This record gives sequence, structure tokens and C-alpha cells, in this order.
Amino acid sequence: MTRNAWADEALGKLLAGNYQYATGNQAYPDQTPERRRELAAGQHPFAAILGCSDSRVPPEIIFDQGLGDLFVVRVAGNIVDSASLGSLEYAAQHLGVALIVVLGHSRCGAVQAAIADDDAHGQIASLVRAIRPAVEHAKTKPGELLDNAIRANVAMVVRQLRTAAPVLAALAGEGHLEIVGAHYDLSSGVVELLL
Repeated sequence: MTRNAWADEALGKLLAGNYQYATGNQAYPDQTPERRRELAAGQHPFAAILGCSDSRVPPEIIFDQGLGDLFVVRVAGNIVDSASLGSLEYAAQHLGVALIVVLGHSRCGAVQAAIADDDAHGQIASLVRAIRPAVEHAKTKPGELLDNAIRANVAMVVRQLRTAAPVLAALAGEGHLEIVGAHYDLSSGVVELLL
């Protein structure tokens, strides 16, 4: 799937950790006082995750990782805005992560709000606007609208990141960075790769 050996290794580690989590065999790595002291000098995460703010989807837990292992950006609906994009650029350019995972999840409330198309108030409206193109795309597909829209939203965000010039697009084009999509099932605990 990936052109980059570092990204392959990172993805394998994430999926292995998710299997451990989903089957109830977590290792709880890198959570010792020694690890905490080691990280005080600097961080070297092996992957970045753009995930939803939903309290049921904490990446470090569902991938069975510890302190300093993941660079996590969380925003409702796992959308891309300037702050989240800048954070991911920092992870790729300055921390050297070779893999970014866009992580959507079942029963996402932000996507449900975009489907409902109600008059969202305050800044919630910006989340709904960002997700709405994925909802419109999903309406053309057979099957359950919410699930299709969640998956379409992940695919849309992956495309946005892969083409985000100058930083991410250049790193991806040179083979230094892989950007993939994934879907987390709240009931089973399983992460499925989408792209």
C-alpha cells in the first residue's frame, strides 16, 4: 500500500496495536515514569493521526500506543482547517512522521449534523460546511447514508491532505509521506483501512 518503509512499519504497528485493543489484549506500551522522563527531552512520534474529537475514539487507546508514540490532532468530524493542517505539517516536516492516518468513526455526530442540514449556530456551522460536500457525494451512493457520508468524509480529507501544498503535497510526492484513511467501529473496536 505504501511506498515508504517507515510508513509501512508505522501502519503495521498501528494495526497490530488496534488488534490488541479490539481483542482485549492491550500491552499499554510506553506509559512508564522512565518513558515520561525520556520524552521530556523531545518527541519522536512514529505516526500522526487526524481524528475526531469524539470522546469514544482516543487514538492512543484504540491503537494501544503510549506516550510520545503518536502525534494526534483531533477536531470534530476529523476535518481539515488551517490549525489542523499546520499541526500535521509540523509533524511531517519537523518531527519526521512518515504516516498520517485520517481516522473517521461510526455514528459520528459531526457528520450526522451535516446530514441533518439544520441551521447550525456559532462555529459549529463551519464544521457542518466542511463536511457537507462528503454528505452530498454520499447521497449518490447506495446503502446507509450516515456510514457512506462518514467514509466519504475520510476520503475527502485524505485528498485534501495529499494535495496540501507546499508541505504535505511535496513530501507525499517525493515518497517521504503516506496519507491513508481509516474507519473505527465503535461497537467492535476494529479499525478498517479505507485508502
